[in-house]
Amino acid sequence: MSYKILNGKKGIIFGALDEMSIAWKTAQAVKEAGGDFVLTNAPVALRMGKIDELAKETSSQIFAADATNLDDLNKLVEYTLNHFNSKIDFVLHSIGMSINVRKGRHYTDLNYDWMSKGSDVSAVSFHKLMQTLYKNDAMNKWGSIIALSYIAAQRIFPNYNDMADNKALLESIARSFGYFFGKSKQVRVNTISQSPTITTAGKGVKGFNEFLSFSDKLSPLGNATSEDCANYIVMMFSDYTKKVTLQNLFNDGGYSSVGVSQEILDLIKDRKE
Repeated sequence: MSYKILNGKKGIIFGALDEMSIAWKTAQAVKEAGGDFVLTNAPVALRMGKIDELAKETSSQIFAADATNLDDLNKLVEYTLNHFNSKIDFVLHSIGMSINVRKGRHYTDLNYDWMSKGSDVSAVSFHKLMQTLYKNDAMNKWGSIIALSYIAAQRIFPNYNDMADNKALLESIARSFGYFFGKSKQVRVNTISQSPTITTAGKGVKGFNEFLSFSDKLSPLGNATSEDCANYIVMMFSDYTKKVTLQNLFNDGGYSSVGVSQEILDLIKDRKE
């Protein structure tokens, strides 16, 4: 997109790991729209990924921060405010992790230490981030904060495991903190429920390819890509959505509103025959 709807806006983007990351695509789209940002991820993720390439491409700074660590978050916010010599306008939280999924533990046999860690990374870190921004008065009026979610927060997807619980908590935190951020600071907080997308994290879910195919057949517009999501986030960061807050916004080709599609019915009929 060539529209410079983020000219002059500054922010922080969490979670870019490699070119498969939605955060990576978002950084590229934000830069193209005229925005500037600091890229951040946990130190271990920075070592594993290719964020240096993205920073060079987008002329951005990198600051290592563990989003579950309040000291790291305070240092990140302080660095960003000093770097831009101003408050910021947007933040993307694109972080999620389940050790139980990674280790193949069934939902009826979870390791609770792993569950707690996953919840801290995937959801509680969003509260910690917003609390840090709030206490430091780091956001400009009409700023926009976005976190990435998935429809498993509302519906059952057996192999999504405890990540479904994490996303449900994430969306609740967005609404609850978003109320106070809106009333006190006039800052918007929303979540975007994205189509299943081929990312490093997504590929770890059992049956992911079947999952992807099913949603594509159910969605009248087909699955939304990571580039589609990035463009949606750019719009949500812009002044065109100043009064949109406390929402879980579906970017899924219509999947969330469809009970069954003709393609799925035909597929079932063909198998019976």
